[in-house]
Amino acid sequence: MPSDTFAGLQGIEMSADEAEDVLRRQGFGVLSLARDSEAYGIPISFGYDGENLYFVLLRPGEESKKEAFLRETKTASFLVYDVADKHDWQSVIVTGRAEPVDDDEWSAVRDALDANAWFPSLFSETEPMQDILGWKFVVSEISGQRAGGSA
Repeated sequence: MPSDTFAGLQGIEMSADEAEDVLRRQGFGVLSLARDSEAYGIPISFGYDGENLYFVLLRPGEESKKEAFLRETKTASFLVYDVADKHDWQSVIVTGRAEPVDDDEWSAVRDALDANAWFPSLFSETEPMQDILGWKFVVSEISGQRAGGSA
């Protein structure tokens, strides 16, 4: 395989603007958490306001694995990707920390989720969600790669 073909498959680094554009368009990804030596990945919808990621969880029971990992993870990563084929793909990795939102931050959560979050059909678009926990992912780093032919 010629080296330029391999480079196209391997990917090239995205600019900061390209990576942020993916975060604004995609609306779902995988949140990766860890405690001690145990890792946990959560597919989840999110919103991005240009500074932080926001997501919500249905109010968990007393022994929620998701909430326990969220509270115990010091540094988390969030993967957003889109793959059409081996020549048309992009991925963005965001590093940061997750923290519960304060009551005065709910308007930012709603605005970010309304802008680009994807929700499965179990959520009604006509009735507001109740009994949920809001989380803010405080971004410390964003990096992205894409196929040589996509922009």
